[in-house]
Amino acid sequence: MCVRVTREFLESVQKNVTGQRPAWRVDAADIKIPCDSVLLMSDHTLFPQGILGEEPCLAVEIKPKCGFLPISRFIAEENAIKRSVTRFQLHQALKLSEQEISERSEYDPLDLFSGSKERICKAIKALYTNPQNNLRVFLNGSLIFGSLGGGMCGNSVAVGEAFEDALKCTIKADNGLRTDSFIQLVAETVHQAGILDRLLEVQKLDNFDIEGAIHAYYNIISQPCRVCRELDEEKASHLCTSLHSIPMNESLKIVKDYLIAATAKDCSLMICFRPKSNEFSGSYNSIYLESTNQVFDYKAYFVDLDLKPFKKMEEHYAKDKKISSCYIQMLKSR
Repeated sequence: MCVRVTREFLESVQKNVTGQRPAWRVDAADIKIPCDSVLLMSDHTLFPQGILGEEPCLAVEIKPKCGFLPISRFIAEENAIKRSVTRFQLHQALKLSEQEISERSEYDPLDLFSGSKERICKAIKALYTNPQNNLRVFLNGSLIFGSLGGGMCGNSVAVGEAFEDALKCTIKADNGLRTDSFIQLVAETVHQAGILDRLLEVQKLDNFDIEGAIHAYYNIISQPCRVCRELDEEKASHLCTSLHSIPMNESLKIVKDYLIAATAKDCSLMICFRPKSNEFSGSYNSIYLESTNQVFDYKAYFVDLDLKPFKKMEEHYAKDKKISSCYIQMLKSR
């Protein structure tokens, strides 16, 4: 919902929020003080009754990332690794080399999107073991696991014990068994809801990969293609001539689909649970957790759906090259 706001309100929000943001994000984006309206959005860590209901709300945020391997013919031979290793796993090598993380995650998005209950559970376990900025858990709207800054890598014993203790008001299991039951609950819900199937459809709008879409981008801005300049004449002729001769409407569709897919590859899935009670049964879906003999209402939404900026296409291409190159260098150094 779009609502009107004053400059004083936005200045107050900026002042309050800045201290809560991780240092590396403070300069990434500022609140636009001159704006006179904002978007009021639902808090998907809670049910509509919020914390007023008797039953607690447990919410998980997952960044699934890209759930398929690209097959575009525009992927250069030197980047063929992209056809067999997921973008998430490739990027882990770059993050490690730049000290953004202290260890590589074992999470494989292909497991999460597989449709197999066992593989989905494996994916959730990997995210729990090394959450980085891909897994967060909230209790009644407050963060109880994961990091707002995304810098958290491995889990210490203390973190695990604190999380296990925090789950006791929702997961009715003995001490030491609640975390496993929570992982099963999330995996069962992802499997049953089938919501990732729809996300994958949108991700697969990217038929050309950035290595193909970048040529359509230069068609649109009517500038000589810098990528073709980097290629030798034979490669440029073989790969790119067909793309640089297509009508403008086709170029626009390629770039539009790429940017929509890029948003789908970077959004978050929010799933909110609460133990089922007759008082607030509503029309929500429910899931049965066999290990604790509990039934939970749940709701699932995607968030962070802002379209990726058109002007960032060159940055996407440069980063893609850097990610592939870093992973290949890592393999050579083994």
